[in-house]
Formats: sequence, C-alpha cells, structure tokens
Amino acid sequence: MLTVEEKRRRKPAPQLDPRARERMERAFRIPRARFIVGAVLAVAIFLWSANGAQFDFLKLGDGAVNMGEFILRMFPPDFSKIGLILALLTETLQMAIVGTAIGAVLSLIMAFGAASNIAPTWVYYACRWTMNIIRALPDLVIALMFVSAVGLGPFAGILAMTIGSIGSIGKVFAEAMEAVDRGPITAMESVGASRRQIIQYAIVPQALPLLTSYTLLLFEGNVRGATILGLVGAGGIGLELTTAMNRYEYGHLFAMVICIIVLVTIIDQASAIIRKKIT
Repeated sequence: MLTVEEKRRRKPAPQLDPRARERMERAFRIPRARFIVGAVLAVAIFLWSANGAQFDFLKLGDGAVNMGEFILRMFPPDFSKIGLILALLTETLQMAIVGTAIGAVLSLIMAFGAASNIAPTWVYYACRWTMNIIRALPDLVIALMFVSAVGLGPFAGILAMTIGSIGSIGKVFAEAMEAVDRGPITAMESVGASRRQIIQYAIVPQALPLLTSYTLLLFEGNVRGATILGLVGAGGIGLELTTAMNRYEYGHLFAMVICIIVLVTIIDQASAIIRKKIT
C-alpha cells in the first residue's frame, strides 16, 4: 500500500490550460525585433566609444613587453622600510575609519531628504541635486580643494572622503529606504502614527541591514581611496607610493603594494563575515 506522501509525490503536476500557457509565454517572450534593434544599438555605441577613446588591442600587445619589464623590476620586494610602510598604512586605515564614520552619518541625514517616501518634493530635489553635484566632482579634485583649505596631511583626506561619501553612498541609502515594504508604513498611517514614528519604526528597521552592508562597502572603498588621495598630499600611503616610483625604488614600491593588498584583503573578508551575519 502506498502512503499518503508517496501518493502525493506520484500525483502528476497540474497542467496549464492551453490559453493560459499561451498568455504566459507571450508575457515572458522578448520581441525579436526589439532584441535585434537593442543589440545593434549596443554594438554601435560600443564601437563609437572605442573609436573615440582610442581603444586598441594591438597597442596593448606592444605595451605588454614594457609592462612585463616594469613588473620584473619590482622583484624582489624591499621590506627594509617596513616600519614606515606600517605607519603610513595605519594612517591610511585611520583616515578611512574616521571618513567613513562621519560620511555615513551625514549620508544618512542626506538620505532622509533624498528618499521620495519620506521627504517633501522640494527637499527631495534639493538633496538629490546636491548629491549629483558632489558625484560629478572627482575625489582628487575634492582632495585638492581641502588641501588648499587646511593644508597637507590626513585631515584634508578625511574631509575629502567625507564629502565624497555623501555623493555616492547617500544616494544608495535613499534608494534603500525607498525600496522598503509599504505594508508596515500603511499600517502605521492607518492608526495615526506621526511621520517620525513611521520613519523610526517602519522604514529604518527594514532598511537597516542594507544600510549596514552599504556602510561596510563604503569603508572598503575608502581604504582603497585613501591610498590614492595621498598622491595630492592628503595623507596616507599614496604620497610614498608616488615618491618610490619617481625615485625608481621598485622594490620598496612592491613592498607597499603587498602590504596594501594584505590590508584590503583582511578588511574585505571581515566585511563579508559581518554582512553574512546581518543578512
């Protein structure tokens, strides 16, 4: 005798009505003409961009020899200045921590104004335009502005990372708040909850895992970005990287690159573990 579970397993799957099947296939079918037009347009845009940007595989092949020679000059790595490298890496990490903390707080404040389900229309557009302007400015330009304002050193780099964070992560924060489930919001509105209560108990708790994950990604990006800001005198290890290249100290340069890779890898793995715990 077959058990109830075995009978359920052997029961044939329900068949769709032919008309229902046809409607479903029509709904998910990609129009062939639209696909062909889109593919041709994408290829045309790529070729136009490659031509304008002087993209050339042959030139890359010719330069591969020079790239190989450059890499060979970096061996063996020179760790004779490991104390200086670690001190600059520590400064870079400290810059990223402070810049991320301040930038995340300011980005969250800006995100409340840039979320269409929270802010009034005039505040929404003002915050969105402000973030667009910040994103349009390269990080090195922002760093140069603060270097001229407060002088050389890590403080200028922290300010540059903070402002840059508002433009990049603030937009992501706002979109995370806009994507929350409307159910809890509607329920709280139906019982007469205030706007503050809706934000505090319906929007922020739903968006919190994404906000935390994006903040960790911001921190990883700021660690890498801090190594670049040093090129314009905004603190960190970037200036020492430039100095080593100008002096042809390739072994010292390679030692710094190895240390940066180790630091970024450790931070990446730690962030991945934290993100896995909160999702």
